[in-house]
Amino acid sequence: MNAQPILIETWDLSKSFGSLGAVRNVSVAVARGEIHAVIGPNGAGKTTFLNLLSGELPVSSGSIVFEGREVTGWSPDRLARVGIGRSFQHSSVFEDLSVHENLRLAVQMRFPKSFGLFRAAESYPDVGARVADILGELSLAAASRTRAGELSHGEQRQLEIGMLMAIAPKLMVLDEPTSGMSRNETLELIGILRRLSARHTLVLVEHDMDVVFQLADRITVLVNGAVLASGLPAAIREDASVRSAYLGHDD
Repeated sequence: MNAQPILIETWDLSKSFGSLGAVRNVSVAVARGEIHAVIGPNGAGKTTFLNLLSGELPVSSGSIVFEGREVTGWSPDRLARVGIGRSFQHSSVFEDLSVHENLRLAVQMRFPKSFGLFRAAESYPDVGARVADILGELSLAAASRTRAGELSHGEQRQLEIGMLMAIAPKLMVLDEPTSGMSRNETLELIGILRRLSARHTLVLVEHDMDVVFQLADRITVLVNGAVLASGLPAAIREDASVRSAYLGHDD
């Protein structure tokens, strides 16, 4: 991958809950257009790290710099406005609305003038065109009028990512995107995420190592809240300390 400018970086980022250091002095740089995976054993601080990046939790110490501007302490909605979008480990779609309606609402958040008390939502061509584009990038076009609650788990995760795409973030922060998916659903999502990386930078926490090593341009390994290693996938795979702490030894 050609060298790209840094999109987001953290400097000595830390988060404590009382005497527990959940994230400890984490310094990570993510290049524009990169898929950066964060891995580690349970309790390593991975989701807490994502929560700090997206403003869901206040930082105890250290800093976050996005596009050269310090954004430490910014709220999630303020971060979203400058281009940081977040999905969570559990689906957060509107189950009683159709796929199309879920996406339309997400797109309308980006085009606030498309909300009108006396005008049908379908009458806004920019919104409809963007929804159609997103449906085309996912595998949900045939299910566009299906109620979200009737979708499979994998389809709901796709829809959630589609709703994130709707706000056109520069950085997509994804927590366990393939969690609970079948193998076929996982393979489908891998293809979608690869396509998304052409236009979005991705930081993801993922437990499935096959997914990580298929997708990631770079990997950061957290253990006990601190960075154990960070680098290219081949180097991480061969790192003795990572194998001992997380990936395991060969028999």
